[in-house]
Amino acid sequence: MALRFSANLSWLFPELPALPARLEAAAAAGFGAVEAAWPAGCPAQELRAAAERARVRIALLNTPPGDQEAGELGLAAVPGRQAAFRQGLEAAVHYARAVGCPRIHVMAGRVPLGTDRAAVAGEMETTFIENLRYTADLLSQENMIGLLEPINNRITDPRYYLNTPHQAAAILEKVGRPNLKLQLDLFHCQIMDGNLSRNLETYFPLIGHIQIAQVPGRHEPDSPGELNFPYIFELLESLGYTGYVGCEYAPKGDTLEGLGWLRSYWESRGLQHGGTSKAAK
Repeated sequence: MALRFSANLSWLFPELPALPARLEAAAAAGFGAVEAAWPAGCPAQELRAAAERARVRIALLNTPPGDQEAGELGLAAVPGRQAAFRQGLEAAVHYARAVGCPRIHVMAGRVPLGTDRAAVAGEMETTFIENLRYTADLLSQENMIGLLEPINNRITDPRYYLNTPHQAAAILEKVGRPNLKLQLDLFHCQIMDGNLSRNLETYFPLIGHIQIAQVPGRHEPDSPGELNFPYIFELLESLGYTGYVGCEYAPKGDTLEGLGWLRSYWESRGLQHGGTSKAAK
């Protein structure tokens, strides 16, 4: 079965300022789904209306980052911020419900400034597990999935707490809730560990969402870099992946012009614009 791709509106179509306009551009480009980080400044009703007009699904949203001026990027694993995390989670659930989004990336957050990662690792894991159990209980009432995304601390964010799929899998096992899954961004995974084929095979039962970008530039999948995306796409197909593949990359130029890789993928699978079967027409 051919893969389904989701346009990350926090990255793609940066030439358009508003999320609804980016969503409409993604739909015109053939995407059947979109995703975004925290949709600050965009009322839920506007985004839902745009999605309904364009017949596009909203596949993924994040929990709020917290106090960005203070350097926060998520709160789920940050000791002392439990109340703020729960407030933000409830806001994310409310927004996701309003736009019909079934998945929420629960952002772990950063190691607090002035503290040693190793010294606070135990407390942060305890906080994370406690908050994830609360999250799972809340999301189960909404029929939603919570996602944990490891973010590399070698290039992108040196202080981010959750860094590898191994760490995420161990935490998911300790939490033990079926509606929490792994969000595997192959950009981060390659930087931290490489070994993508084995990691995809090993953690496949845990995966609830995948994101892609070339390494190291974080541009289009067919831009120069370390990753062989035609092979990766074939591997995901062979594994039976049916979720979305989120396009979370920085376009090198015009977003639409940079989607030649996606059009080539559709053509190679005998699909028409938008990834639908030619036989269906």
